[in-house]
Amino acid sequence: MSEHPARPEPPADVVTQREDPVTFGELFRLREFRALYLSTVINWVGDYLSRAAVTVLVYQESNSVLLSAASFAIGYLPWLFGPLLTTLADRYPYRRVMLVSDLSRMVLVGLLLVPGIPIPVMLVLLFLSSLGAPPTQGARSALLPVVVGRHRLALALAATQTTSQAAQVIGYLAGATVAVALSPRLALAADVLTFAASIALILTGVRRRPAADVPAEERALLRDTAEGFRMVFGRPALRSIAIVVYTMTVFAIVPEGLAAAWAAEGTRDPTVQGLDQGMIMAAGPLGFVIGGVLFNRLVPEDRRARLIPVLAVATPLVLIPSLLGPPAPAVALLVLLAGISTGALMPTLNATFALAVPHGFRARAFGVVNSGVQLSQFGGVMLTGILAEIFWLPLVVGVWSICGTVAMVLLAMRWPSQATFTAATEAAARQDTTRSTASRVTHERQ
Repeated sequence: MSEHPARPEPPADVVTQREDPVTFGELFRLREFRALYLSTVINWVGDYLSRAAVTVLVYQESNSVLLSAASFAIGYLPWLFGPLLTTLADRYPYRRVMLVSDLSRMVLVGLLLVPGIPIPVMLVLLFLSSLGAPPTQGARSALLPVVVGRHRLALALAATQTTSQAAQVIGYLAGATVAVALSPRLALAADVLTFAASIALILTGVRRRPAADVPAEERALLRDTAEGFRMVFGRPALRSIAIVVYTMTVFAIVPEGLAAAWAAEGTRDPTVQGLDQGMIMAAGPLGFVIGGVLFNRLVPEDRRARLIPVLAVATPLVLIPSLLGPPAPAVALLVLLAGISTGALMPTLNATFALAVPHGFRARAFGVVNSGVQLSQFGGVMLTGILAEIFWLPLVVGVWSICGTVAMVLLAMRWPSQATFTAATEAAARQDTTRSTASRVTHERQ
């Protein structure tokens, strides 16, 4: 069935022009935003439940830091194909992409519930199910500015991202605890139900729209993918944001990825280990919620932009005391502080990025960045996991954080001026207007 309406509409982010402040109440009165928001949050809770449960299972059976880190990191591997997969989101209707992705992941995760599946097979199924993440995330990211408009985008991103971190808190704590006390498959069953709920929300709450790009059969997939890379790395404003996000991510993710092994160093009691692991894994997302809500509601937009370099440096800086080998609650506190810094920073970076990318390129551009983020996380967790097999784990994390601080200071010194980002946003808006006008003219001629 075609998802094309009778007449093309200009993107909401083009036509929405307002200067008055936006409130959360106004944002959540948008029916489509509520559906996107709820489907995303429900999915996240299930994913983090299953991710925490799998790391517990693998560490208990192998007693290996490296294998535990690998089980956590395997979910990032599909992002090797992220730019190619997210290109599909610009070639097909966003709604259809989200529905197909959720349905395929629901089926694959459901196969994990079959009794007696060996761990290697389980990891393969997790990898295959994760292949659905890039296209659906690209579609959601590209659709959000269309649904809420430019004026509401920063607040919508802050709400979505801070809630995603709250979902991580719930998922990690519940997943680690349930896996130890009951069964990892209970967490996987919950993940299956979240996909079903997400599909229902998208079907009932998100309306049909045409694909953002030209029909798929008229374009070469690899060429479209290459355009996404050129868009991100060929424009100074987008390139600067991408590099900072990649670098910060590779250092900030390490405590989460090594949490199971870190918790095991402090106690042999499996129940306490599960709680300590959940506490360390949840601290970063909780900090993100605190930083995202307070910073984006209380700090003016222009000041948020000026503080980007400072916050980027602060994220790895606060993790350096890990060198001293503190107990799990102290580790969680350090991770919480890093999460606050990240939460204050990321919504501003994401909103700036989204507004500087023209409509029709957003899924590809977000795919390039998200792929880099996921692969940065994979590389950071795997490399520190290998080092932790040889050296004392707190020493590895502390030295890693020192390296991250030095890297972020160097990037902060080269951060572009605000005028660069303003010019990029204005250029994208002009391109959106031109594209929308051309689309209407073409339709009228037909």
